[in-house]
Amino acid sequence: MSVTPGTVHEVLQKWIVVHGLPLVYDIDKSHGCYLHDAKTGVDFLDFFSFVAARPLGYNHAKLKEAAFVEELTRAALHKPANCDVYTVEYARFAEAFGSIPLAGKFKHLFFIEGGGPAVDNAVKAAIDWKHHKNLAARRGERGSQIVHFKQGFHGRTGYALSLTDSHDARKTRFYPKFNWPRVTNPFIRFPFDEKSRADVEAREAQALSEINRAFEQHGDDIAAIIIEPIQGEGGDNYFRSEFLRALRRIADDREALLIFDEIQTGFGSTGRWWDFEHHEVTPDLLVFGKKTQVCGVAAGPRLDEVESVFHVASRISSTFEGNLVDMVRCTRIIDIMIQDDLLANAATMGRYLLKALTDLAQTQPAMTNVRGRGLWAAFDLPSTEDRDRVIKGCYDEQLLVMAGGARAIRMRAALDVDADAIGRAAAQLEAGLRRAYGRAR
Repeated sequence: MSVTPGTVHEVLQKWIVVHGLPLVYDIDKSHGCYLHDAKTGVDFLDFFSFVAARPLGYNHAKLKEAAFVEELTRAALHKPANCDVYTVEYARFAEAFGSIPLAGKFKHLFFIEGGGPAVDNAVKAAIDWKHHKNLAARRGERGSQIVHFKQGFHGRTGYALSLTDSHDARKTRFYPKFNWPRVTNPFIRFPFDEKSRADVEAREAQALSEINRAFEQHGDDIAAIIIEPIQGEGGDNYFRSEFLRALRRIADDREALLIFDEIQTGFGSTGRWWDFEHHEVTPDLLVFGKKTQVCGVAAGPRLDEVESVFHVASRISSTFEGNLVDMVRCTRIIDIMIQDDLLANAATMGRYLLKALTDLAQTQPAMTNVRGRGLWAAFDLPSTEDRDRVIKGCYDEQLLVMAGGARAIRMRAALDVDADAIGRAAAQLEAGLRRAYGRAR
């Protein structure tokens, strides 16, 4: 059957629910920050980045080098069961990932395809750990609850679904879930002035009270606390370092694990390899994905206090345990990030992006709560309807952005974005706002 760019959506509608962008991604003609639409020939400035999963610009020169393409192609010929069949490429990737992005802070790794399954296995690791702790202390087989936060998003699979509090009820409605403790998320409102500080400190106190109450009620049945250091789909909600440090203390005092879900914040997005580095708080379990290409879990030294899932085969496992092609690609991306100093670029360009958005908000009253860290940037609009209208206006101006929470617009650039692209994005965003609200606004 012949498929052309003009028939892509029609063909797919026969088989899947087509709810994505109306464009057709042209793999060959997309370049740098621009996604080329094969249907219209239009270049879209991409601050969507495959739902924040694209680390580098399109057709990056170093990803097109002959030696790398040959290695990637060789890895793609077969899909090995990485759980049982090992390769040089797998070992090279594991060494690079554990040594460079993780800097040796985590002793164990587990890889799997998909962010939701990565969260599921972090939860399983925590539950297993807590059960072993309780059994050793003769407290019985307990340790099956996870403290989590309102507006958190951890995926739509298994255990992850019970931890997800999405604005979009379609993502969780009807599906059976565990009734685990869900507590207040004391996120910051920007600008972070004295009024905002007083508000967030009060809500932090409330959240910590709710967490302590959950431990008092459920005691040894709580295995872990899980949080996104910045809540992504929930609306780009930021937390103070002081609050994350308080969670670290509670987890230590209550004999529970602290899990950071950095599927979206990790791998350079906020100007460091991991967002937790901004707070001087290291979790016991780190969940990664999206930009890392391969999803999974990294485990710290507390997991070694028992005979954990990282010591005994098959307590957590998967046939493929990641994908060899993704591993080869990630290994090369790590090299490029080091060679081109892309963490520094993300930090520098992120400051430029935040200033551009802050300046634009001075002339656009609808824009509030402008916030950013590294290349994570967002702002709020008055309502869901306003937000959706502005996203459509941006699309009409050939700028791709994405929604978050009830009324946020999120901007996610690749790590190698330059100042020219950010300047153009600000101009196209302004034009999109004017389309949505009328030029007088």
